[in-house]
Amino acid sequence: MSRLLEKYKKDIIPELQKELNIKNKMAVARLEKIVINIGVGEALQNIKVLDTAKNELGLITGQFPATGRAKKSISSFKLRKDNPIACYVTIRGKRMYEFFDRLVNIVLPRVRDFRGVSPRSFDGRGSYTLGMRDQLVFPEIDYTKVEKSRGMNITIVTSADNDDEARALLTKLGMPFREA
Repeated sequence: MSRLLEKYKKDIIPELQKELNIKNKMAVARLEKIVINIGVGEALQNIKVLDTAKNELGLITGQFPATGRAKKSISSFKLRKDNPIACYVTIRGKRMYEFFDRLVNIVLPRVRDFRGVSPRSFDGRGSYTLGMRDQLVFPEIDYTKVEKSRGMNITIVTSADNDDEARALLTKLGMPFREA
């Protein structure tokens, strides 16, 4: 069992029950999945760029990424429907808790001028989205082999009903929120 999952089950569930006045421990919010997405718009000219992005995302998550395709054609971007333009990974279970633990304790402190993540990035239904500017902050990436810095979106989906429950859960799990 991952270190964070063990901490969640032993310490965080009782704390959240007391804090949010929840009687049943099964009603306490939990992480459901984490989706990491890298948009690669330059794949329209050079498809090999998408392959390097997939390799890097695979190194970061430990799981093979899927290819995202364009949903509709946009002529001003020279984009056709079903062109490959992104790669994404959905992680769940033990791997999700290990990734979240690495994200909070290793990756975010390595971000330059980091003062905490924005507390306003919740979607209203308990999910939190975090944008990273480049992939070099992950220790799995060898910066000598990186051709170009790529950003990514990390969406943390929780079972919380509202943003306040999700914020309480993520705070207990160690997410460093900036003071708003």
